[in-house]
Amino acid sequence: MNFAALLRAFDAVLVLGDAVTRLRKGGEQEPPETALKARAGELSGAQLEARLGNVVVAALKEAFDRDHARLELERAHLEEERRRADAALRAERRRQALDRELGRLRLLAGAALVAWIVSVVLLAVWLPGTPAAARVLGVASSLLLIGGCGAAFAAQGRLGSGDEADGVVTRGATAALWLLLGGLALLAIGLVLRA
Repeated sequence: MNFAALLRAFDAVLVLGDAVTRLRKGGEQEPPETALKARAGELSGAQLEARLGNVVVAALKEAFDRDHARLELERAHLEEERRRADAALRAERRRQALDRELGRLRLLAGAALVAWIVSVVLLAVWLPGTPAAARVLGVASSLLLIGGCGAAFAAQGRLGSGDEADGVVTRGATAALWLLLGGLALLAIGLVLRA
C-alpha cells in the first residue's frame, strides 16, 4: 500500500473542506504565508506518518519472519521426535519378535531332547527281540532328534546376531522343526514295526 499517496489524497480533501468552510463564513482568508506554513507542516506530518507507517510495516515483517523461523524450528523438532519414536517402536517390535522366536527355539530344543530320551529308552527296551528294521528306524530317529536339538541350540546362538536376514525366523529354527518331525515320524514307524 502507498500510504503517502493515501495521505496526500486525504490532505487534499481536508484542504478542499477548509476552502469550502471559508467561503461559507464570508471570505475570511488567511495571509498566504500562513497558508504556506500550514501546508508545509501538513506535508512534513504526512512524510512523518509515511515514515512511521514504513517502520511499523518493517517491524511487523520482522515479527512475522521470527514467528515463521520459530515455527519451522518447532516443526523440525517435532519431526525429529517422531523419527525417534518410530525407531524406538521398530526396535521394540524387533525385540519382541526375537523374544518370541527364542521361546519357540527353546520349545523345539526341549521337545527334541525329550523325544530323544524317549527314543533311547525305547531302543534299550526294544533291543532284545526287536526286528532289525525297527532298530534301524529307532537309531535314525535318535540321530534326527539329536540333530534337531543341535539345530535349535545353534539357531538360538545366532538369533539377533545379524547373521540372518531381516526376518526373525531363522533357517536353523526351520531345520530344527523338520528334524524333530522327521525323528518323531521314524520313531512312530519303528513302534508300528515292533508291534
